[in-house]
Amino acid sequence: MSDISESEGDSTQVPIHLIPSPLITKRNRTPSTCERILRSKTLYGNIKLFCREKGHGFITPEDGGDEIFVHVSDVEDEFVPLPGDRVKYQLCPIPPKFEKFQAVHVHIVDLKLGIHKKWENFH
Repeated sequence: MSDISESEGDSTQVPIHLIPSPLITKRNRTPSTCERILRSKTLYGNIKLFCREKGHGFITPEDGGDEIFVHVSDVEDEFVPLPGDRVKYQLCPIPPKFEKFQAVHVHIVDLKLGIHKKWENFH
């Protein structure tokens, strides 16, 4: 069975069934998830990797532990983060099991030397 159908007499493909993404972005957070985030403490780390084109990256926590996923919608600064930038963030549990976390409310606190581009410079 195909997950894409063609409109009659048109070659436009329309998705019939899409699997929901487990990523929680600002657009799809529930009030209970927002409450969990507000109760979490502020953490610090360094950007390990961030790809504006792919829309995500990873943070290496200062206190050690596993890398933390960060979605482009959760970076709340005027600059696109670069590897080595120090950031502060909070954690949001990722469904369905809520065992892993992603970084939210990400703010750059120390810019690494280099040329930082502003978000509006990307099209």
